[in-house]
Amino acid sequence: MFSTIPLPPLFSGLGGYDATALRSDVSAGLAIAAVGLPSAIAYPAIAGLPPETGIYASIAPLIAYALFGPSRKLIVGPDAATMTVLAAVLATILATPGVTADRVAVAALLALTVGALCLVARLVRLGVLATFLSRPILTGFFAGISLSILIGQIKRFTGVDIEAEGLVAPVLELAREAASIHWPSLLLAFGCFALLQVARVLDSPVPGPVIVVVLSVLLSFLFDFEGRGIAVVGNIPEGLPSMTLPQMGSMPLDTLLVGGAAIFLVSFGAGIITTRSFGALGGYQVDPNRELSGFGAANIAAGLFGTFPVTASDSRTAVNFAVGGRSQIAGLVAAAALMAVLMFLGGVLRILPIPALGAILAATALSLIDLGALKQIWRVSRMEFIFALIAMWGPIGLGVLNGVVIAIAATLVYILRKSMYPHDALLGRIPGRDGFYKLHREPQARPVPGFGACMIQGSLLFFNTDYVQARLLKIAEALPAGTRWLVIDASAIPQIDSTATAMLEELCEELKRRGIALGLAELHGDARAMLHRAGVIDRIGVHMVFTGMEDALDDFEQRSVNAA
Repeated sequence: MFSTIPLPPLFSGLGGYDATALRSDVSAGLAIAAVGLPSAIAYPAIAGLPPETGIYASIAPLIAYALFGPSRKLIVGPDAATMTVLAAVLATILATPGVTADRVAVAALLALTVGALCLVARLVRLGVLATFLSRPILTGFFAGISLSILIGQIKRFTGVDIEAEGLVAPVLELAREAASIHWPSLLLAFGCFALLQVARVLDSPVPGPVIVVVLSVLLSFLFDFEGRGIAVVGNIPEGLPSMTLPQMGSMPLDTLLVGGAAIFLVSFGAGIITTRSFGALGGYQVDPNRELSGFGAANIAAGLFGTFPVTASDSRTAVNFAVGGRSQIAGLVAAAALMAVLMFLGGVLRILPIPALGAILAATALSLIDLGALKQIWRVSRMEFIFALIAMWGPIGLGVLNGVVIAIAATLVYILRKSMYPHDALLGRIPGRDGFYKLHREPQARPVPGFGACMIQGSLLFFNTDYVQARLLKIAEALPAGTRWLVIDASAIPQIDSTATAMLEELCEELKRRGIALGLAELHGDARAMLHRAGVIDRIGVHMVFTGMEDALDDFEQRSVNAA
């Protein structure tokens, strides 16, 4: 009886686990914790949350994903792009009249919302949403997000409060407030940023953020940075977080759901890109629907332990791969190590300089700008590059939350544009060979006298029927005199809607007036059923609907012989 109960992925993936694998997982877990700690402390600042929430977000969700996530290698945690969208959603919710909720509580509620959306999406198998935002649009969106993060570090670098928004206005405001710049903070920030770049270029065995955190804490202790006016992290609560259900209070449910949906779409899209990238590296398949279970559990755990939404972490997962983590045990070790940090090193982290965190965030933001991918998009498709620029402009010009809307809108426009103008081609025969060939592609192909043949490549739906009808009429006008049939190869038409059925009926009547019979070949089952219900097949004539183009030509030739 009990053997039929499925084990959680953590336990089902431990077959053949031995001491060697344990040593690898312990090493990987400690490395993950070391790399994750700087970003765990830095990322909450993007959304105006206290640093300890970042450590909480690197513990409870990691344990939940280790238990319920399908990947043995993936590590979840705070993500810069997700934090930027979270910051915009928090600003919108907290600006709503009558809302008095605590910022941390709202972030926790949003994490629960994202987790619930993941599980609902898993239930209805909406893992396809992972590909809703195309790679060009995500590349542009993340570039826009990164520029927003960079601008957000002005205060941490200079100590100057900047109220302007956008890309240029904050820089101009900083220029006007140049006299207020705290130069020691600025020098420290630039020094830490330079150190991060040197560590990256030299491929340092110790990650740059770890070097910056350790060195800046040491310098802060030796030279009393706080006493010299350099801002520090401040007190971090010691001990482990307790599990509580955040209270909604006067929270507007619709705003919470819309904000949660925006975070879900961006975090899941970005998370699946990370998951698939490392899946390809590790030689295993990624199932987006199963990943929804792991992401859902991680975000629900985040909400219950008072932190914010999380997703797959590329830097931590990369460390897990590099060090040789073998299973989800590595994630559990990392969580345990961060628990120890909370319990015993809170006093040390208290003097961590804020400019150092700003440098880590600035370096992270730059890593989100994938110039190589943008160049590749430019080479492959100018139109997709334009959509990438639109997605990049959204977060910069209209704010991050509106930028999500712009990215979604750009995706919809991109999809519509691809579908509005389906390709068509005239077909003909090559002497001595079977089958039909596109006339524009095969120089040897010739049209069959009296028998017009063409192919439509794409679904026939309400938004493209006028275009397709115009193209088919233009094709009919160009047919040689004496052409009696025009047969459409429908093998590349997966869907037909009611508007398209009406268009085909009109086309049939118009061609009849011109003395041309309309035929259809290789109809898909669903399309054939739709045309049958609409009465179009009866109007065309059952005898003009063929299994394949060869059958259509055989029938045409037989009728021509009989007519002669």
